[in-house]
Amino acid sequence: MERFAHLVMHHRRIVSGIWLALFIGGMVSVSPLGERWSLDFSLPGQPGDNAEQQLIDTYGVSTYDSYLAVVTVPQGETVEGNRAAVAGVISAGVAAVTDVKLRVVDLASTNDPGFVTDDGRATYALIQAPVPVTAGPQIETQLDPALTEAARAAGFESGLTSYVLMSAGGDQEGSSVLVETLLAGAAALLVLLFVYASFLALLPLLIAGVSILVTFMLVLGLTTFTDVSIIVKFLVALIGLGVAIDYSLILVSRWREERAHGRSNEEAVVVAMKTAGHAVMASGVTVAISLLALLILPVPALRSMGVAGMLIPLVSVAVVLTLLPALLSSVGPRIDYPRIRKEGTASRGWSAWARLIVRHRVIATATALIVLGLLVAPVFSLKIGPGSSLESLAHNGPRFDTLQTLTDGGVGAGVITPIAVLVPARDANAAAQAARGVDGVQLAVVGTTSGDSAVVDVFPSRPTLDSDASTVVTDVRAAVESEVSGQVGITGLGPTIEDYFSAVYDKFPYVLVMIALITYLLLVRTFRSILLPLKAVLLNLVSLAAVFGSIVFFWQLGHGSDVVFDVAPTGAINFWLPVVIFAFLFGLSMDYEVFILTRMREEYDRTGDTGMAVITGIGRTGRLVTSAALILFFSFSAIATSPGTDTKVLGTALGVGILIDATIVRALLVPALVSLFGRWNWWLPGWLARALFVEPSPLHPVRIVPPEALPEPGKVPAGIN
Repeated sequence: MERFAHLVMHHRRIVSGIWLALFIGGMVSVSPLGERWSLDFSLPGQPGDNAEQQLIDTYGVSTYDSYLAVVTVPQGETVEGNRAAVAGVISAGVAAVTDVKLRVVDLASTNDPGFVTDDGRATYALIQAPVPVTAGPQIETQLDPALTEAARAAGFESGLTSYVLMSAGGDQEGSSVLVETLLAGAAALLVLLFVYASFLALLPLLIAGVSILVTFMLVLGLTTFTDVSIIVKFLVALIGLGVAIDYSLILVSRWREERAHGRSNEEAVVVAMKTAGHAVMASGVTVAISLLALLILPVPALRSMGVAGMLIPLVSVAVVLTLLPALLSSVGPRIDYPRIRKEGTASRGWSAWARLIVRHRVIATATALIVLGLLVAPVFSLKIGPGSSLESLAHNGPRFDTLQTLTDGGVGAGVITPIAVLVPARDANAAAQAARGVDGVQLAVVGTTSGDSAVVDVFPSRPTLDSDASTVVTDVRAAVESEVSGQVGITGLGPTIEDYFSAVYDKFPYVLVMIALITYLLLVRTFRSILLPLKAVLLNLVSLAAVFGSIVFFWQLGHGSDVVFDVAPTGAINFWLPVVIFAFLFGLSMDYEVFILTRMREEYDRTGDTGMAVITGIGRTGRLVTSAALILFFSFSAIATSPGTDTKVLGTALGVGILIDATIVRALLVPALVSLFGRWNWWLPGWLARALFVEPSPLHPVRIVPPEALPEPGKVPAGIN
């Protein structure tokens, strides 16, 4: 790292020029990237996805979003008495959708009275369209106005709704990614001004801007080879902002500290790279490794999040370890003005806090474990599903009112999550009859026939929006297969949940073990210890459990979501969210562990005393870690301002995770446990050290420092600095 620092400083103009060119390339990449985001959450090879592909190939439509067009006749009239006119309204709406083929299943096509409400005044039609290829509004922009116009001409009322339309938040609008990033950047700037109290606060923002745009440019290149989920744009912009600023914060602060101790500018850069730069490198690699979990899973959308997610820390590390030292060595001292805050001594407040923990390590450990236990407790109620109960979707506006018309008329709300059953045409009637007899099914009809294939449309009584309600899918499959001699395919929202469980969650424990093992080996080499990495991995898992417990309490059970976001309890957590939250938080939370323990390791190697290492390590990193956590929290809070419930859950989960980790875990439990374990923290036997190509760390004689010998708050013994 020392040689690398000298190389960067010697060629700083070339380094700066290269990053300037990449920055411009990133700016150019943003616009074309907006048209390449994918909405695909398919699971290739799974039964539900195979049935979905059969539906697409045979009928040209998908169950991605099943629209419900509702027509209501005036008071005193019935649908049956206006049957031809009602059918004309639906036909007019469908005819207005140009350039795509639609599949329509309604009263006119089936003659089934189940499509009419109990009072006889309203009817609904199931309308399915091809798979969307771009984000944003789909066929509803043509279908809804045409239905309204045709219904008004006939003297009727109409409405259009669907699960996707309602989960978008009704009439709610969210800010754009650019606005969210700018808001998060402004909040980060306030924190940086507090930390540096000089124009140096602008430097981490510059590094973040370069990192984000270069990452977008790489993602654009990635879209030429594979689909990239639309969720990635939030991850790159907002997580990239927080990660790049955090890494810059650590390196710049160490550079300032070394300059405050009398080193020349270039010497300060070299020392900062050897110490903080090494920690940044280890942290970035740890975050990237944690995202391997998404690459291993057989879900293209999650894999794209994993690849793009790995680019975020790796690009940030590259920029921080090249462009940042180049700038510090050239303009650093000039922009470090006015130097109101000094870095020559450790923080008095954090040193006093660490001294208190060292004195009362058992109490501190017990307190942290009790708080974590309370946060973890709700996790045992976790339900996996599409992530939004019916109540947590839009509860006002035309989409909600349209569904309310049906439910008020005795039609079960499960109509919003229909199940498509593909069977041989010869067995279609038998399959529909078998599905009608399943408990939890309100309607099953032969919807469409094409050649030797038929689609039986099954409407559950309740929405299949969690792992409990989706059991009706299993019952329907069993009932139909018992009556059909040929192949049976089932697709829809409920079958997708089943597919995710078999494709993702059945294998995820093995993935988790693999990621934990790789991370452990990396940290053994970083900390030169057997015990510290084990503690770090275990505490990360406990911290993650506390995060999941918190989002179950807040979102699934609804203790706060209605007050803060005006969203009712979701009833379940979306099936893709837990693995994404794990992959990002496992690495991001480890950042602070790496920064704190690396500094503690440095101080222990210098003094040979664990108590001094804890006090100095926390005194030197406490303010930085807290500031870095606040910056990441602001970035994740910006994600939570998006209109979709799922992105709100993701943003709050990541934000709460960072706060839990930076406060309860890293500021309380970590120093308490390090103080408890004493010299065993630092032990690395020679045989393992040789295998990992690092220096061994033998057990030193216990050095007991009585409490009265510990330094006063804010004071550090000579030699520590």
